[in-house]
Amino acid sequence: MNYLEFDFITADKLHQEQLIALLSEEGFEGFEETGKTLKAFIKEEEWQEPRFNYIVKLFPGLDYCKAIVENKNWNEQWESSFEPVLVSDFAAIRASFHEPIRTVRHEIVITPKMSFGTGHHATTYLMIEQMAVVDFAGKAVIDFGTGTGVLAILSEMLGAENIEALDNDEWSIDNAKENIAANGCKRIHLYKAETIVRGKKADIILANINLNVITANLGAIEAVCKPETIVLFSGLLATDKEIIIPKLESNHLLVTGVFVRNNWLAIKTKYTAC
Repeated sequence: MNYLEFDFITADKLHQEQLIALLSEEGFEGFEETGKTLKAFIKEEEWQEPRFNYIVKLFPGLDYCKAIVENKNWNEQWESSFEPVLVSDFAAIRASFHEPIRTVRHEIVITPKMSFGTGHHATTYLMIEQMAVVDFAGKAVIDFGTGTGVLAILSEMLGAENIEALDNDEWSIDNAKENIAANGCKRIHLYKAETIVRGKKADIILANINLNVITANLGAIEAVCKPETIVLFSGLLATDKEIIIPKLESNHLLVTGVFVRNNWLAIKTKYTAC
């Protein structure tokens, strides 16, 4: 399987964040930010030129080049560019080739692959920051869009009794399985699915995805909530706030906190319907 690599020369950080948000909606799986350069990757067979061209036209004067890269080379580049994520003294996410980080309470070691992008460190940071102030002990958790599995792994470290972690991407599932095993987790049920399987209710739901996927799945999220279930959302741009909040409220999700980092947004909610 080959990938397409697009190298964009962007005007500023905001343009990079806007591009990441738009391209992730179109199947792009990984992003690497360096100064004013943004690298974006997508499976060759999933690239849709008309949709891509529509996005590019939203950024007048945007320069880019395109190249084909083999899967192996893509992963090598990805791993070499991955940097640890630290959330104060609470938690850190690092690769196995990094030195141990001994200044945090919880350390997660992963193999960084395409399901984890440097462009999304802000959303990962926001989710972990809010998880630090939620009681996970003995709770049932759903990690919707698990990616590398880091939030599910952290949930178990925080004492969650039962964690369901799902993603619709086979590569993410394989990577999450590897990371779950590497961190010695025993209470995570990992499965591939487009949406949450309705059944058991959850005490906590984690959804670090994107605006379109979140809004399309609010019904499924509500279906597995119990009174006062905590739902944390991220993968949202700050400009999504006015769109997403009314939709959350119409699904009985009371907004209890809104948090911004580098123009990315996290929203903490509580389910209020009986």
